[in-house]
Amino acid sequence: MGKRVTVGNLKKTLHYLKKNGARQTFFAMRERMEMERAQHYTYTPPSGAVLEIQRRNAQAMEVKFSILVPAWDTGEAHLRAMIDSVLNQTYGNFELILADASQGDQVSAVVKTYADSRIRYRHLKRNSGISANTGQALMYATGDYAGLLDHDDVLTPDALFEMAARIETERGQGRELLLLYSDEDKCDQNQERYFEEHRKPDFNLDLLLSNNYICHFMVMKRQLMQELGFRSVCDGAQDYDIVLRAVGRMLGKEPWQRPAGGLENPASALLPIAHIPRVLYHWRCHTGSTSANPASKQYAYDAGKRAVEDFVRARGWRAEVSHLRHLGFYRIDYQPDLLACREDVVVMGGKLIDRKNKITGGIYTSEGEALYRGLHKEYSGYMHGAALVQEAQAVDIRCMKASREAERILEEMTGRPYLQHSGTGRYDWRDCLKDCGLLSDQDYVELSCRFCERVRRAGFRIVWDPAMTEKENG
Repeated sequence: MGKRVTVGNLKKTLHYLKKNGARQTFFAMRERMEMERAQHYTYTPPSGAVLEIQRRNAQAMEVKFSILVPAWDTGEAHLRAMIDSVLNQTYGNFELILADASQGDQVSAVVKTYADSRIRYRHLKRNSGISANTGQALMYATGDYAGLLDHDDVLTPDALFEMAARIETERGQGRELLLLYSDEDKCDQNQERYFEEHRKPDFNLDLLLSNNYICHFMVMKRQLMQELGFRSVCDGAQDYDIVLRAVGRMLGKEPWQRPAGGLENPASALLPIAHIPRVLYHWRCHTGSTSANPASKQYAYDAGKRAVEDFVRARGWRAEVSHLRHLGFYRIDYQPDLLACREDVVVMGGKLIDRKNKITGGIYTSEGEALYRGLHKEYSGYMHGAALVQEAQAVDIRCMKASREAERILEEMTGRPYLQHSGTGRYDWRDCLKDCGLLSDQDYVELSCRFCERVRRAGFRIVWDPAMTEKENG
């Protein structure tokens, strides 16, 4: 079923047209309609039997969560839905801290109807903004981990159990996680329809610098969150900002050093971050919410850009951050280029385009599956991933830039020296490998994946940049 035409949709379209022009708007609308026709998402909650098993297993766990909720003039129906979603968790070791900045007493009146001692209500003297209000809630937190929940959104009943179980599992392996996040979806105002499931990747540094894909549901070690605090300068993107600063803390202030012995995936292996690939959070869409009308909070996207700029500045990278045409998405342009600015990245790849302007390859899974294959070059793909700079398992040697260290790895593999393409603007190895027996696309993909695996095992990152393109067959 197609999406209903609403005033909000029309406003978003007009805003996009004004910002990006007729051509980009045409492709964006066409892609949106094609995606909506192909979307068949239904949220399936855990069965009663599964929830009962979780309740029994939860008794053996000791992790405590502090759920932080800044409230402001929250409607009773949405407020009760939020509170009930927390109280109905199969994992019961939590505290729900509500920091209420409302002028009236509608929030406190609802809270008083609950007799659960795990609810901790604090009325704030003034509304100082989302960051300061959340910080007030954080002051009272006593849990091992703190999680952020919007006052009109809801958790799935298994959210805290899934988080606790992963924390306990990692502890059993001698690893203390500092940050965990899950998949999420959206629901309508009455929580009758669920849509736009966001299936997230495991931790990906460069993708996070392009967009706050971590978002909901996220929990962080409480002590770390309290040490970092929330910055009012990033109101509207305060969760993005604190995640970026937490990642920066994990990366450390010292210059990047190659991991001893190399790693399969340096980004995921070095940082104590875990992704739980389950929808644990429903983001409610209603009039005025950012999820329903992204253009309603332009200040939030400016704050997100500021958060990325601060991260870049803290790392000492020579780079500039800009908005992409999709709200809440960003691009970092390095001076003179990424390879020159970051020692952790030794390979950059781009996308391969055929004569019909369709993507044929360029970024691959470790098994050689091409991401975004068949997508028109003007389309941005699922969650705009095809338009975002991101860390990659593998990129194609036919559209690639590499540091000298990475070039030596490929030279060792092929027995062929790298030849510079002076003045052509092309970044590939085809001229170097003409006599290596590479006859098909699959030959190149297989070599690319083997090469990139060697690079990753050496401890380096590989980054894919959709702005780099190579037209196939001339």
